Amino acid sequence: MLTNTILLQEAPAGGNFSGIFMIVALIAIFYFFMIRPQQKRQKEIRKFREGLSKGDSVVTAGGIYGKIRDINETYFLVEVSDGVRIRVDKGSVYPSATDANAAAQDSNNANK
Repeated sequence: MLTNTILLQEAPAGGNFSGIFMIVALIAIFYFFMIRPQQKRQKEIRKFREGLSKGDSVVTAGGIYGKIRDINETYFLVEVSDGVRIRVDKGSVYPSATDANAAAQDSNNANK
């Protein structure tokens, strides 16, 4: 008959602090690589929406391209085609791709 033996080892000294350090390091990694960039992006979008004026080209969350014709407290009136206007919530408006690329190039040129 085989006997099974279990070898017990002592916990290394200072093991409690290394576990806490690893948790703190993991939280810091999540913050700097996931949470902070998302907050930065949301801040830029909020600033963009506050700076919109009549005549600016935008894209809705549904992918509809148009120009702003009227600005209200909670919505934009976006002209999609001649005489075709839709009311869009302010939270679902993004810069058009061409405007976003132009703004990104301007900011890159300013940083150089």
